[in-house]
Amino acid sequence: MTSSVVHTAPMTNSQPTTAPLPTAPSLSENDPRTLFALAVGQGSELIAQVRPNQMTLPTPCTDMDVRDLLAHLVMVLERVDAAGQGQDSFTWPGRNTDPADDEWTQTWLDAAHRLQATWTDDGVLAMSTTTPWGATMSGAELLTLYTNEVVVHSWDLASATGQTPEWDERAVGAAWRGITAQLPDADRGPVWDATKAAMPPGIPWAAPFANAVAIAADAPSIHRLVAWNGRTP
Repeated sequence: MTSSVVHTAPMTNSQPTTAPLPTAPSLSENDPRTLFALAVGQGSELIAQVRPNQMTLPTPCTDMDVRDLLAHLVMVLERVDAAGQGQDSFTWPGRNTDPADDEWTQTWLDAAHRLQATWTDDGVLAMSTTTPWGATMSGAELLTLYTNEVVVHSWDLASATGQTPEWDERAVGAAWRGITAQLPDADRGPVWDATKAAMPPGIPWAAPFANAVAIAADAPSIHRLVAWNGRTP
């Protein structure tokens, strides 16, 4: 994934050997790959600040501690990579990485660079993809939806580890557009009931998003985003 912005926060985990976001003047600032890269860049900064003694802390994802959340974030990049390769969504990777505590930043960046190479071809943005929950969308729509996934889980990580970053409003805005396009209603029960009923027999199912949490209309954009994703900011 490419962007014209390079984030250079100081690293407290092992120093990455490759830059997370090489410049790419050929991509516009509104290209979904640029916006996804902004989210990945902010995630890089947050992951780099996680200390080994924080790995077992709880997170807003009640079934994940910090280590589990880091593994999930890496899995998100691996799934976007798999989607870009045209793999069937039922074969997208699950959690399959568990590096040493000081290697999470490099693991994340390695996954980001693999994904970047996959999505370089503009044709990937137009391809049709069916998600594990049965929605069919273009590659561009999928990338915008996964921008939401990266931003929200980055917020989870920041909350769990006591970080208070200045959130990139371009990435947050892209995430908001992605999630509200796919889940325009605060009550997701009917959607998930229909999705579960349409799943092939034997496929495990868990609702990927809780109902939206009510929040003031003038709340910060990151708070409105995570609340729409079912979090209480």
